[in-house]
Amino acid sequence: MRALTRKIVAKAQKLRHHHDGPSKVPSRHQPQAQSESTTEPPITSTANTTTSYPATTSLSTEPVEAITLGASTVESNDASNVTITVDDSALPNKVVVDNTLPSGINPLTNNIANVAWLGYQIANNSCSHRDLGFAGKLGGKWYSIFGDTLWAAPGVTDMFLDPLGFHGMVRDSISLLTDDPLTVVDLHLNNDQPVPHQLQFVPFVEEWGETNQYGFGGTSLCEVDEETGTGVLYYLVNGNESHGLIGAGVAQVNLVDDVPTVTHRYGDQGWWWDSSKYARYGDQIAYRDENSEYIYIWGGPPNYIKDWGTINYHYLARVRARDAFDLGAYEYYWGKQKGWRKEVLDRFDTETSVMWGSGQGQIHWSEYWGCYLLVHLGIAGGAVFIRTADNLEGPWTPDVQVFQATPIDDGLVYAGVAHPYLDETGKTLVLSYTNNNHIEVVKVEFS
Repeated sequence: MRALTRKIVAKAQKLRHHHDGPSKVPSRHQPQAQSESTTEPPITSTANTTTSYPATTSLSTEPVEAITLGASTVESNDASNVTITVDDSALPNKVVVDNTLPSGINPLTNNIANVAWLGYQIANNSCSHRDLGFAGKLGGKWYSIFGDTLWAAPGVTDMFLDPLGFHGMVRDSISLLTDDPLTVVDLHLNNDQPVPHQLQFVPFVEEWGETNQYGFGGTSLCEVDEETGTGVLYYLVNGNESHGLIGAGVAQVNLVDDVPTVTHRYGDQGWWWDSSKYARYGDQIAYRDENSEYIYIWGGPPNYIKDWGTINYHYLARVRARDAFDLGAYEYYWGKQKGWRKEVLDRFDTETSVMWGSGQGQIHWSEYWGCYLLVHLGIAGGAVFIRTADNLEGPWTPDVQVFQATPIDDGLVYAGVAHPYLDETGKTLVLSYTNNNHIEVVKVEFS
């Protein structure tokens, strides 16, 4: 028996990223009130740091037949020191295949000219606290898909003046993005007076046993047909305490009176990929590739994989955009050794995974850099990262940290979002992320 040890440095279940030097981002305090016309002074950063990565150790450097490292081989639940053991006694000179390891040089390294904190993104026609906000294009306009949307108290127009307490919510919502990254226009509003609030975007269906307690966490809206105003939304059905993560689903979105509206949910129970067996495709990243006819969707492993290290692997599927509503048209990536297959992936390890540790994020093609950029916040800690790749199957480069967020009231900071439509040259990139149910926005200027 040979042991492979993966050191994962963690504190209070938060990933600690190692930097080349001390952080140059000054701390800031949460304002007591925020209006549309005022923001805090911009925060600048010259950060060009990279993250450490849990490396897999090769058993041999000789060209040999490969074995794979699966979730079932993890022997410790201690996130600070996960020991993985491979029984290769009958197979000498074997190596562990790990397609998730970073490769190459990130072109952003030492090429971040400036990073400015712009402020909070808020709606100009409603008031709520929200998370996620992944950006997607449909019919020539850009929209944000938000997750849990917590309404402010009746009559409140400033979320920083919202009194404590529960005032109502929906599990997801959609807003129109504008040329101002700090302003969105909320869609599908109810009749609350004097301040309306958003209705749920992906409807729950009582016939399937769903209730208003079910979550429908979605990623980016992906365009299927620009002429007809048809898009697809990938979401994860979450039954919460009663049923847990149920399945990854697909919804058809059409422009109805020029407003994106869910017109159909697919699957006998509103989902396609059973979370107890398969990857949760689309719950981490969804992307309509500008350079091909495909939509790519990344998802976490099935529910039975529970170890802290192995739950953070990403698995990949794709489909031609025109076939997005045909389950049989999807292809699944089985790793670079086996490539794309029609067979749904049922093996979850470092050979079939394409990356590790980004959480939810957003991918776009950068004309400025000539490669794909993934904006994400890792697993925890509030650091904003960008990694790059020439191909969506990977390999991905090491991360470059571009900003360090300060958690509001010790809350969670997560879900990196890119807004590339604000500068199509790619010389600058506006990013947003969730900070304790507030959407914060930063602008990165590249050298």
